[in-house]
Amino acid sequence: MNLPNKLTVIRVVMIPFFVLFMLTNLAGEGSKFIALGIFCIASFTDFLDGYIARKNNLVTNFGKFMDPLADKLLVCSAMICLVEIGRLPAWIVIIIISREFIISGFRLVASDNGIVIAASYWGKFKTVSQMFMIIVLILNLNHSIFETVEIVLIYTSLVLTVLSLIDYIAKNKSVLFNGNI
Repeated sequence: MNLPNKLTVIRVVMIPFFVLFMLTNLAGEGSKFIALGIFCIASFTDFLDGYIARKNNLVTNFGKFMDPLADKLLVCSAMICLVEIGRLPAWIVIIIISREFIISGFRLVASDNGIVIAASYWGKFKTVSQMFMIIVLILNLNHSIFETVEIVLIYTSLVLTVLSLIDYIAKNKSVLFNGNI
């Protein structure tokens, strides 16, 4: 297993620790900051594994499949935690997670036909916007400027989620209609 794939696996392993600190007071007032630190490190591994894989020609089918899945697990776990603590409306998370299931379905059908659908730029923009949104929502800085930033990031993430879904469907409609690419 190459380094980018190890970083992807490490990101998945970090998720339960993030959730633990996000939803408990295990470290007192510091729990939120520990959760934030874990989330930021895990998010950085997303950038790092892709960079290393492309720079060193270490792109693998495992990475093409697992990297987006690891991102979905991290981001969806964080958003569910944010719903639980009242920082993010459930309806937004439902739309975002629904998009993830639809794309996973596309990838599964494509995989059955021997095709790996890599993440698109719209999908990458969506993931980055969601990660920034999550960081700001975890910080919860209680100032009117930051509340405005939170709202902008929430709706930017939502719009990019829908746009990336439309992009995937448009580019891969033959998977949906014909079962192949």
